[in-house]
Amino acid sequence: MSGSAMSFWVIVPAAGSSRRMADAGVPKQYLHLAGRSVIEWSLAPFLAQPECAGIVVVLAAQDSHWQALDAARHPLIQTVTGGPQRADSVRCGLLALQGRAGQDDWVLVHDAARPCLRTSELGALLNHLRGDAVGGLLATPVVETLKRSDGLDRVAQTVDRNGLWRALTPQMFRYGALTRALAAAADRGISVTDEAQAIELLGLRPRLVPGSVDNIKITVTEDLARAERILATIDKQTGDRQKGDEKP
Repeated sequence: MSGSAMSFWVIVPAAGSSRRMADAGVPKQYLHLAGRSVIEWSLAPFLAQPECAGIVVVLAAQDSHWQALDAARHPLIQTVTGGPQRADSVRCGLLALQGRAGQDDWVLVHDAARPCLRTSELGALLNHLRGDAVGGLLATPVVETLKRSDGLDRVAQTVDRNGLWRALTPQMFRYGALTRALAAAADRGISVTDEAQAIELLGLRPRLVPGSVDNIKITVTEDLARAERILATIDKQTGDRQKGDEKP
């Protein structure tokens, strides 16, 4: 699809062990949320976009939950086995696109446990970055007062929040650049926590695209109730998910 400026690919790393939700019994991306699994909500906005050329879901080697989902049989979705860290899994996803994605094709990386991405928010990211030389990510400005700990649960410093943003997903970069960036970080022994950090290590400056505070990541059990409220609000106020609400 490299000849089409409108097309993009998606990688969804879903090989994590969800250590902070170990009591849930299943990885957080497979928890039940408003009638479907968390990961199916996360996939829905991309499947609703006609420009989506394909999606790679990166699974743990011992994953026993994916095949039970309707999404497992969607023609746009393929799966591969991931690695021990997020960056390793994204590299596995990029390798799966080798020969299909062109060097200048856009690749969007989205968290499997981030189910409240609006289709309008995704559209804004695509529109902002379509002609960008570097790419970028959805993010929100930090509004809370930030404290640095002394390691003993006491405040060592109040951190200036001016210019600070919370990184969200999707993060959107060219296939070739992202492949080189993650490989370079691995060669240097740097464990990057998101794709933008890897791009930054190449000396590039990803663009920050304002996202929604509702674009939350499921991390603890309480997040499920919050996500359900957000999804209900999206449906009632805007119908934003109607195109993506069909089962993948």
